[in-house]
Amino acid sequence: MTTLTASPNRIAQYWALTKPRVTQLAVFCAVIGMFLSSPDLPDWHLVVAATVGIWLLAGAAFAVNCLVEREIDARMARTARRPMARGELTVTQTLIFSGVIGGAGMWVLYNFVNALTMWLTFATFVGYAVIYTMILKPATPQNIVIGGLSGAMPPALGWAAIANDVPMQAWILVLIIFVWTPPHFWALALYRRDEYAKSGLPMLPITHGMAFTQLQILLYSVALVACTLLPFAVGMSGWVYLAVTLVLDAIFLWYAWQVYRHYTDLIARKMFAYSIVYLSILFAVLLVDHYLSF
Repeated sequence: MTTLTASPNRIAQYWALTKPRVTQLAVFCAVIGMFLSSPDLPDWHLVVAATVGIWLLAGAAFAVNCLVEREIDARMARTARRPMARGELTVTQTLIFSGVIGGAGMWVLYNFVNALTMWLTFATFVGYAVIYTMILKPATPQNIVIGGLSGAMPPALGWAAIANDVPMQAWILVLIIFVWTPPHFWALALYRRDEYAKSGLPMLPITHGMAFTQLQILLYSVALVACTLLPFAVGMSGWVYLAVTLVLDAIFLWYAWQVYRHYTDLIARKMFAYSIVYLSILFAVLLVDHYLSF
């Protein structure tokens, strides 16, 4: 009986290492990039192979993140249940797991997609697992800004998978996620500030105070609105995208203003939750508009 119950538990622990909810959003944005790269439907073989490869490398990066931050995670209620924080997996097990799925992801991308996508995805892995997690995050309150580039790369990875190229349109999508990341994450850091204070990480609300962080959220939100208008401005999308985006942006700005002028932990929590919905709908509408335009 013990053996029968241990196996599913172990699988669940390894699955949790990949931060599946975060990975799903990243892969979703990559898939949108795949479909936006061509006026026609992309080859489904490429879509499946690229999705699998990007997912595996993203999961490998998150596993390394869980390994490096296991002691920090153990001090925070939001992350204390992660397998490494609870000591359910060893360092060796986690490294082997990350190496196996990361290597498998690179193999899939190189053999079934193209070398450009493999190297871009590997660079994203290094950017997140090494540069952001190991170097930037414990060193500077601008960690989420500088390190946000790796998290913003999925649309470019998806575009490269189908087109074997990363044109200006793909980088506009990257820019949107890059500018979206700070207000999204700082909203979380505001209402989780006590936990971050215990963690020892130099998050912006801890190093520069609440008021400064609230202002930065508002300023980045204004910049985000400008960035989300770029697809329409360059002819990449049409009126459907513009109409929906204006509504999404108006709600985002309303939350940012409330965080800035009438702060409560509840409004910061709501902004964080909405920011995830916001990005998902924004990219979904880009896809719908793309095919309505042809």
